[in-house]
Amino acid sequence: MRYTYYDSPLGDLLLVGNDSGALTGLYLPTGRRPVMPAADWIRDDDVLPDVRRQLGEYFAGERREFDVRTAARGSAFQLRVWGALTEIPYGETTSYGKIAASVGVPDAARAVGLANGQNPISIIVPCHRVIGANGSLTGYGGGLPAKQWLLSHEAAHSGLFA
Repeated sequence: MRYTYYDSPLGDLLLVGNDSGALTGLYLPTGRRPVMPAADWIRDDDVLPDVRRQLGEYFAGERREFDVRTAARGSAFQLRVWGALTEIPYGETTSYGKIAASVGVPDAARAVGLANGQNPISIIVPCHRVIGANGSLTGYGGGLPAKQWLLSHEAAHSGLFA
């Protein structure tokens, strides 16, 4: 695995890629359990140039969708949930229950919440767009201030309100 950091408005994002150049992790420096590079990872500041470029465009308000190669590892259920997250439109939010229904398990809102919390590719796989059924901001691995910032950022660049 190779890693680098990306200087963002949320702090230094940890970007991790596999040997074929696919993004396997994008981690915020804030939240409950910030991820640190593993001892066997190699720092390479030339890795993942498309990811860095597209993040720059996103933070500048010029990009609404990402088209980078990803290779998240998880259970079949987690992969379905993470796939559903990528279908949430920029600047919009949805609930855990709606994601559960979209992956064919309508009574699994809690399981969706757990899968959402294990998403290794934040921002690009937009788990920040999932909120409580009552519209409240609920847990976010990067911390609620980061979630609020991302939602406000997207609202400011989409014409919608967070």
